[in-house]
Amino acid sequence: MTSNRHNRTHDDTVLDAARDCVLAVGVRRTTLTDIARRAGVSRMTLYRRWPDVRTIVGDLMTREWTALAADVQDLGGGLVRGRLVDSLVAGVRAFRDHPLLRKIVEVDPELLLPYVLDRCGASQEAFLELFEAAVAAGQADGSVRAGHPVRQARALLLVVQSFALSAPIMIDAADPELAPDAFDAELRHTLERTLAP
Repeated sequence: MTSNRHNRTHDDTVLDAARDCVLAVGVRRTTLTDIARRAGVSRMTLYRRWPDVRTIVGDLMTREWTALAADVQDLGGGLVRGRLVDSLVAGVRAFRDHPLLRKIVEVDPELLLPYVLDRCGASQEAFLELFEAAVAAGQADGSVRAGHPVRQARALLLVVQSFALSAPIMIDAADPELAPDAFDAELRHTLERTLAP
């Protein structure tokens, strides 16, 4: 138990250092030496756990995105569909505004391509588990339409992922009808219509 707690603390120190480096200069310009120096550990210590910067950044993204999901999970009360929609809309907004995502999109967007085109990452798998459980619970209380919960969870991920990653190219803050709040309302409408019985 102590060893696991120590590893988590050590990992968090390294991931915090990686986050600071990426926010400062982006992924491509961050080195293992930079991360090790900022974390106060040797490069060899990093190599034992992570072979390269991209692996550390992958773990960092998983930590950040799943923490964000935990922060907005199960908002409010009432039937599952309402709580799920509230959580998804809040989560998309927080994800879209997250400084790490903004920096990656601005400087190293190719880092996200594998998670959009080739495979699910660890955070996407975690989201799918949450979504599937919520859909099943919503079907049980009658607030979510009947259907295959795994397929429905995957469809939800496709919707929220597009609103989180692509909405910034559609948003026009100068036009109230195309501002972030308007797109959040559109996402809410889409999710409600998708999930309603």
